[in-house]
Amino acid sequence: MKQRFTKIAAILLAGVMMCGCAANNSGSGAETSTAVTEEAAAPVIDRGEMRGLDAKSLVSEMKTGWNLGNSLDATGADETSWGNPVTTQEMIDAVKAQGFDVLRVPVTWGNHMGEAPDYAVEPEWMERVAEVVDYGIADGMYVIINTHHEPDTWLLPQSESMDEVVPQLTALWQQIAERFADYGDHLVFEGLNEPRVKGIPEEWTGGTEDGRACVNKLNRVFYDTVRATGGNNAQRLLLISTYAQQVTMDAFRDFDTDYDEYTGVSLHAYTPYSFTYHNGESWELFKWDGSEKKSIEAVFKIMDKYVLSKDIPVIITEYGSVTKTIPDEMIYNNDEVVKWVNDYLSVAKEYGVPCVWWDNNQYYSGNEHFGIFNRSELTWYSPKVADAIIANYQEQ
Repeated sequence: MKQRFTKIAAILLAGVMMCGCAANNSGSGAETSTAVTEEAAAPVIDRGEMRGLDAKSLVSEMKTGWNLGNSLDATGADETSWGNPVTTQEMIDAVKAQGFDVLRVPVTWGNHMGEAPDYAVEPEWMERVAEVVDYGIADGMYVIINTHHEPDTWLLPQSESMDEVVPQLTALWQQIAERFADYGDHLVFEGLNEPRVKGIPEEWTGGTEDGRACVNKLNRVFYDTVRATGGNNAQRLLLISTYAQQVTMDAFRDFDTDYDEYTGVSLHAYTPYSFTYHNGESWELFKWDGSEKKSIEAVFKIMDKYVLSKDIPVIITEYGSVTKTIPDEMIYNNDEVVKWVNDYLSVAKEYGVPCVWWDNNQYYSGNEHFGIFNRSELTWYSPKVADAIIANYQEQ
């Protein structure tokens, strides 16, 4: 990332030197100076306005979304460290052109932060995140940014870690909120991503009592920090999460939803796991005949009971199904995924819940083949799946 910005700085310096030389000449030289200056000028992005919409009204405008996974959330030196190409405006244009209107930009911050007590985010990293956010804003999309792989390192929801976690989370969200303070209501903040303690038996079932209490506290720290920065952030849509963003009875046990009308809930639901993941178990599903649709319905009933019924909106910020090779047939199960997409989104639409497909750009390789969009070729690995998602939201 630093090398990239060094190159940009060199180009801009060269442009300034050219303008200085041209200014000492007359006639066509002056015209050249103007042309170079205009070419070097950054595009002006209309970042929108706050329209005073509460969370439920704003979420009702959203249809369907796509995750820029394994890019800015990668834990290496920059967004290419996990093998994905540099994100460009053209990539996001292609996603928007397909019909997606929500862009989730997962971001991992911990490896780009300084030490206590300031926990300063590297300016280059903050500006790169802003640049990618602007790609979506320029296309008129709703853009969600979060704190993504922090639970892998420092953001541990357990009592013994909170004295260290709370100051860092506070400092992080204060910096993010201040940097994006002038953005309109198309920019959404998601405080946590799958907050959990890794490796415990309750990791994916709803956590322990202590873990859930800590997640409640971290949600409140996020909310209070952002709201305290004022301005547009006083009414910005903020998304809080359950333990590990799970949709289980235990995850919602004592879940605190006492927030203002500009707050919603972010959940993840890869349902049913036997179909959506490749796990190598005997109970794994490769084909979708609809018999397991009841498991999808059950998940949304839980959401409705604990959140939607309180007039609090939900966004499923991650869902999706891996592409598998059907045993003995040696063909991808894209047609089966299309059937699953149709069943899943038919239920989501019934409850008014927008869903954001998890795309890590892995299709032919890797161990989680959630990729449907080829970011290098700007084409769709699985156009059938992409088309099915959009078809569910086309006007009847």
